[in-house]
Amino acid sequence: VQLQASGGGLVQAGGSLRLSCAASGRTRSSDSVGWFRQAPGKGRMFIAAIHRSGPGIDYADSVKGRFTISRDNAKNTVYLQMHSLRPEDTAVYYCARDPSVIRSNLASSTAYRYWGQGTQVTVSS
Repeated sequence: VQLQASGGGLVQAGGSLRLSCAASGRTRSSDSVGWFRQAPGKGRMFIAAIHRSGPGIDYADSVKGRFTISRDNAKNTVYLQMHSLRPEDTAVYYCARDPSVIRSNLASSTAYRYWGQGTQVTVSS
């Protein structure tokens, strides 16, 4: 399984970006997919995830109401739409994917076996 994250960039505070995570290889549309981010000097933090079966979606409290995760199974792609970006959202954003992640583990980075390379998001004040 290969994951390609894209869509990062430099944006002013209050702006928007949409990240994409395209999967190839032995993937299934039913895989669970998560987004995580890592700021300089900090650990990898959960942002959002969508469960393999339909409506299960989780968000970190810090992004609720600003970020939306969605998937296009026909394109094997998961999106993270980000609005009202803040300087503290600056980080490298990673997507992760795994068919075995259960609903209660969506926010756990160790539950995912397959990771993309990361895309940099920088929010200026």
